[in-house]
Amino acid sequence: MLVHKFLTRIEEERGRLLHWAPLFLGAGVGTYFSLPTEPTTLIYVALTVFVAATSLIAWRWPWGVGPLAIAAGLVGVGIALAGARAHYVGEPVLGFRYYGPVEGRIVKIDRSQSDAVRLTLDRVRLDDVGPKMHPTTVRVSLHGEQHFLSPAIGQRIAMTAHLSGPNGPVEPGGFDFQRMAWFRGIGAVGYTRVPALLLKPPTSGIALGVSKLRQAIATWVRGVLPGETGAFAAAITTGDRSAMSRDTIAALRASNLAHLLAISGLHMGLLTGFIFQAVRMLLSLWQSVALRYPIKKLAACVAILSGAFYLALSGGNIATERAFIMVATMFVAILFDRRALSLRAVAMAAIIVLVLHPEALVEPGFQMSFAATTALVAVFGWLRDRARNDGVWRAPKWARPVLAVVISSFVAGMATAPFGAAHFNQITHYGLIANLLSVPIMGALIMPLAVLAALLAPIGLGWLPVKLMGPPIDWIIGVARVVSSLDGATGQVPAPPDAVLPLVAVGGILATLLTRRTRALSLLPFVAAMLVWTQASRPPILISASGGLVGVMTDAGRDLSKPRGESFAARSWLENDGDPADQEAAFARKGLTGEQGHLTATLGGARLIHLTGRGAGTRVAEACASADLVVLSGKLAVPSPPGCTLLDRARLSKTGAVALWPEAGGFRVHTARASAGDRLWTR
Repeated sequence: MLVHKFLTRIEEERGRLLHWAPLFLGAGVGTYFSLPTEPTTLIYVALTVFVAATSLIAWRWPWGVGPLAIAAGLVGVGIALAGARAHYVGEPVLGFRYYGPVEGRIVKIDRSQSDAVRLTLDRVRLDDVGPKMHPTTVRVSLHGEQHFLSPAIGQRIAMTAHLSGPNGPVEPGGFDFQRMAWFRGIGAVGYTRVPALLLKPPTSGIALGVSKLRQAIATWVRGVLPGETGAFAAAITTGDRSAMSRDTIAALRASNLAHLLAISGLHMGLLTGFIFQAVRMLLSLWQSVALRYPIKKLAACVAILSGAFYLALSGGNIATERAFIMVATMFVAILFDRRALSLRAVAMAAIIVLVLHPEALVEPGFQMSFAATTALVAVFGWLRDRARNDGVWRAPKWARPVLAVVISSFVAGMATAPFGAAHFNQITHYGLIANLLSVPIMGALIMPLAVLAALLAPIGLGWLPVKLMGPPIDWIIGVARVVSSLDGATGQVPAPPDAVLPLVAVGGILATLLTRRTRALSLLPFVAAMLVWTQASRPPILISASGGLVGVMTDAGRDLSKPRGESFAARSWLENDGDPADQEAAFARKGLTGEQGHLTATLGGARLIHLTGRGAGTRVAEACASADLVVLSGKLAVPSPPGCTLLDRARLSKTGAVALWPEAGGFRVHTARASAGDRLWTR
């Protein structure tokens, strides 16, 4: 009896530690990414000693200080894992602007934010670029007419392109594309305005074979279902969004239905769940098999294999890989006679993802998917326990599917809302309605028909289920367009300070894991996050990394120095301000005075002059005589006048984008490079 109690207690302690482990592991990963400088070898040696010491303490005293030692050790492990991953994925980054011949093999086809076809190339060749500066992977957008090339995975192509290293944030503390590109192995980005040429048709190889199969399926689906319907079907079956129009994607985002396009937890869960139930039902009809073999576990194995195939077919991106790990963990729990939908399974999936891809922690996909999954498991587990123990919350059988959809949509929407608002600066007011009208259609019709199409394709009948997918897909697109067109469908919010999302995450974890008596403590991080967010302020003046765009905050919103050009920076600034205006509307505001090419702004009693256009360099001396800071869109060929504070293209290339804040007698300069720190991806 005593032995049984002892083992039970150990099992309970291990379960609790497993639930909390992702929090401390994630805290370590987050600590690594927040460091101002890259850790040295000595620091990693100290971390190794620290983790070994905490492990020894936890082994020697399993209770008392043991859990605290494990928590501290997991933080150290998280820092070390993130650092090891950052060094492991490091590839050469182009350190200068390049214009000339580019050769490479197409490994990915998608679309840029400007709706241009974008190619990711590996095995790249650039003229007169040394091995140490030669990127192994580049991403090029195709502008203009492409008369000589129909892009396909595996083709080796040649073009004349403009390339440069991945850019840093468009403002200090903003989204760091440079860091994202580092972890994705992209060493240069750019564009071409001349036609690309085919050098060699697709070659063989397993990876390329899967990619070509993926592209062939997407093309076949769009052939069966033309227009936006086929583009949507191709996106949810293969992850290929290249044919989706910007208007449709914008409508899906404004109605909170964009998650239906991303092959993530919803798609993977619907697909594997349908296959699991279908296989289990078919095996149960076979009496000799049902009585002799564990058909539930056999169905789980088939579901895992189908999920793995779906992962490979969709391109194997991080979001889909994360979704596969989550569902695979739950089906593995079935193999070991554990409850599939449990917080333990979610914690295991989070640990696996953080170990394999620590960088996923700072991406919205990881945050939103695990927030939704954790909240759904916790809420439905609570409802199940109430129904079992108290006899309440029992709905009629006919109403349970409807209630399940309503509750799941509401819970997932509430759990992901803070993260979506923080990353995308947008709140969808009618997203619950759109999801209630669309998610059941997705799960009950579209995904089962997609599975049926895959099964019937080998015998030439796959077109029939694909055709049947058309009306429900049209329904979802129609819902997105109607909901997004409603007055007040979306609202804009300013970008939050860095502390907000960690506080929200801690509050959510506490609300999930604390007992009923202590759960109220989870309100403290939530309240703190909201207070910090409401007190957030935006930079009064922003200067782009090229010096060609300046934005000055006014009572009506940010005034931009030009109506066109540098649209990505302009759009990002306005979105981070929580401003729904476009660039042309922002240009019409009155924050900058003077004539185009010589604009003036004041801040904290100091004066800024922005010089652009032809001959701007010849006007620097005159501007310096009357301004505290001069911003030049070009590069000054001669030394700047003595005592003149000048930001030209040469200096901005070192500092990155600049934010100006008022202080006594002038302004304080905050640069994007200083905010990003001295990291592997900024060197």
